[in-house]
Amino acid sequence: MHEHAPPREREYDLVRKARWGNEAAFAELYRLHARAVYTLAYRLTASTDRAEDITQDTFLRMLRFLPGFRAGTPLRPWLKKVAANAAIDLMRRDRHVLDDALIESAPSGAEGADASMDAEGLLRRMPPLARTLFWLHEIEGWSHQELARRFGQSPSWSKSIVSRALARLRVELEQGEPG
Repeated sequence: MHEHAPPREREYDLVRKARWGNEAAFAELYRLHARAVYTLAYRLTASTDRAEDITQDTFLRMLRFLPGFRAGTPLRPWLKKVAANAAIDLMRRDRHVLDDALIESAPSGAEGADASMDAEGLLRRMPPLARTLFWLHEIEGWSHQELARRFGQSPSWSKSIVSRALARLRVELEQGEPG
């Protein structure tokens, strides 16, 4: 079941109350947005532990930045941006993930009978960097310039990895078709 963002007026009221230290309002904001933040973090890291850590860190950061949060700004896109940046920071700390050679040669995370042909299964089998760039560009709408800047690379670097990830997905989808 997909949880949608709350009506803007309700969210603005909750943000205002949380800004003034209302714990129930903060808890409600967490309840409303934690699943979306966790889901994004999991898709980018393919790790429940890392996704839980990123979710917790994202909401702690929200708590710190809430006093300066611009009234009327939707919260969920900001939270997802914070979570995505936290996942990128983890990847940058884990430098071997950024090695271009690993994009093509990384083993699939789920082999054999456990490998599903649904989108989630295909994403989990992508190497971490390819999965992250693909998801942020194709699903979250980040530009290649944004990705390049965040990873300290060129836009062509991002375009190349996303292109190779798409090609790899096509091959896996074609191999998985009955026939």
